[in-house]
Amino acid sequence: MAKNSSALGKGLGALISDATEINRNGQKHRATFSDEDSSQSAANPLASVNEIPVEKIVTNPYQPRTTFDEDALAELSESIKVLGLVQPITVRQIGAKYQIISGERRYRASKMAGLSHIPAYIVKTDDQGMLEMAIVENIQREDLNVMEVALSYRRLIEECNLTQEQMADRVGKKRTSVTNFLRLLKLPAAIQAALREGLVSMGHAKCILSLENAADMEKFCEDAIRKDWSVRVLETKIKEYLAGRPEKAPDVPELPESHYRVADILGKYFDNNVTVKRTEKGSGSVTIRFSSDKEIEDFLNVLEKNA
Repeated sequence: MAKNSSALGKGLGALISDATEINRNGQKHRATFSDEDSSQSAANPLASVNEIPVEKIVTNPYQPRTTFDEDALAELSESIKVLGLVQPITVRQIGAKYQIISGERRYRASKMAGLSHIPAYIVKTDDQGMLEMAIVENIQREDLNVMEVALSYRRLIEECNLTQEQMADRVGKKRTSVTNFLRLLKLPAAIQAALREGLVSMGHAKCILSLENAADMEKFCEDAIRKDWSVRVLETKIKEYLAGRPEKAPDVPELPESHYRVADILGKYFDNNVTVKRTEKGSGSVTIRFSSDKEIEDFLNVLEKNA
């Protein structure tokens, strides 16, 4: 069992064994084991395993996994019937019940196999600690779809009050990898659904994110699925599309009414060849184009009369 613990790297094992957690209020707390485990927890917090009744186990409201493959559950259930549950689940005790922190899939399969008791690690932790452990443990597994991972990352940031750097350290990933997953949450719902179903890959999604509006994103996603485009083909198609679009004209700040009045007055003397430009900060220029010396002389006479 010690091997299972160390294999999690900076995942569940690290959180339970030696990590001091910080909750939303900035207060520190530690995940500790039940009294039955306390004698061995100092040397190896995951050393003691308890057999607990299946009927007393309740699921985790913070479970990051949103879907459970019924066929895979059935296969695991058949294996459990023959070999038993090899890897214990992790729970915390709440009154007479045991709430799952990690291992809901194993719990479900064990119920299907008809087991009355299953092995479990029992830890003491608050809601904050349980949320972190449940999310991190699920992220460490390879069978989550990319959207489940992205949503789990966001939950760690928002509900556990972590920065991206802290979260990347929790899950043992580079920050750039975390950022790429979080960007998937900016995609339209239809594309997120396609990612969940495995119709497009994360590579496809990263290409689609180079587009500016949802309509273009959905169109290229549909084309990639319908025409079975590889990531390289999709990237080429999007580059060709972007290169063929006219460049977007820069935004021109709206002029105040007084500036238009200046242009109108001057325009009477210079055949409307007057341009007023203004920056967002209020500075700018007035440009007058004249076609003859007479235009300047006439304008000068008006100024001198009104001086």
